[in-house]
Amino acid sequence: MEEELDTTIINFMRLSRNDFNYLLEQITPKIKKMDTNMRPSLSPRDMLIVTLRYLTTGDQYKSLEYAFRISAQAISKFVPQVCDCLVEVLRNYVK
Repeated sequence: MEEELDTTIINFMRLSRNDFNYLLEQITPKIKKMDTNMRPSLSPRDMLIVTLRYLTTGDQYKSLEYAFRISAQAISKFVPQVCDCLVEVLRNYVK
């Protein structure tokens, strides 16, 4: 699974594992949701991967829905939130 993640990160997002882990570590406290009795929440890792894929490819939410098996409605809710967190985290790196 980790090898598959490395391939996804390198091929589609142009990030090293260390950069991905840094971003994930920084935004996790801000985007983590609680599990409910009805269903488990999406992991911050999955939300970051989908968001980075959206930012790198410009795919529509519907195509991301098929690629990641996450509803387009859920994607439309968390992508802006993750983007806001990324802007906050990377504020000193990107002017």
